[in-house]
Amino acid sequence: MVDADQTFVIIGGGLAGAKAAETLRAEGFTGRVILICDERDHPYERPPLSKGYLLGKEERDSVFVHEPAWYAQNDIELHLGQTVDAIDRTAKTVRFGDDGTLVRYDKLLIATGSEPRRLDIPGTDLAGVHHLRRLSHAERLKNVLASLGRDNGHLVIAGGGWIGLEVAAAAREYGAEVTVVEPSQTPLHGVLGPELGQLFADLHAEHGVRFHFGARLTEIVGQDGMVLAARTDDGEEHPAHDVLAAIGAAPRT
Repeated sequence: MVDADQTFVIIGGGLAGAKAAETLRAEGFTGRVILICDERDHPYERPPLSKGYLLGKEERDSVFVHEPAWYAQNDIELHLGQTVDAIDRTAKTVRFGDDGTLVRYDKLLIATGSEPRRLDIPGTDLAGVHHLRRLSHAERLKNVLASLGRDNGHLVIAGGGWIGLEVAAAAREYGAEVTVVEPSQTPLHGVLGPELGQLFADLHAEHGVRFHFGARLTEIVGQDGMVLAARTDDGEEHPAHDVLAAIGAAPRT
């Protein structure tokens, strides 16, 4: 390639963004590569956040796509903790959200991924309500699960998808009490169907996970800013010290 005077901007510091930067250099791109990440951590992979890292079986550094020094070694301009709030496709510029700096590009990749769907119910502003998408979420949740396990605490999980089940398994390993509230009749119903979903339900139930199928959370009850219980649309109330919203993800547009 003859591209030394070109600039390739990548918005999004997840696996896709980091691997795109790696591939550009691997395939001989010699121009500027600018990688913009709204988190302050170096680009990392997300699956370990609900698996090995959450269980304490993998070190924090194991989640990163590259060693921190790799970016400077490969002349990748990494902007951590920075957002983009505007793209001008005519002028071929992106504008940083913090200080309004404009960066010109020849090619632009938007790799902003997804974000967790939020529970639209009363009580989501309480201190014990969690999501799991970022490394900071996993770090917080790891401490929460350890504390629940020590104190025989209760975790209610809204959603019986992959994230919900993986966190339920981790919580049981820490010793916490777990209830999964799922609108379908089995976990993973939409992706695996009822037969395989039932296999997963049975497996988790054998390890002490309680399921409440055919219901949705309608309210998280608290006192003094802390979670006390979670109510469902069929009139049930589950004791809870913490609640995890694991009801899917939406594109970060």
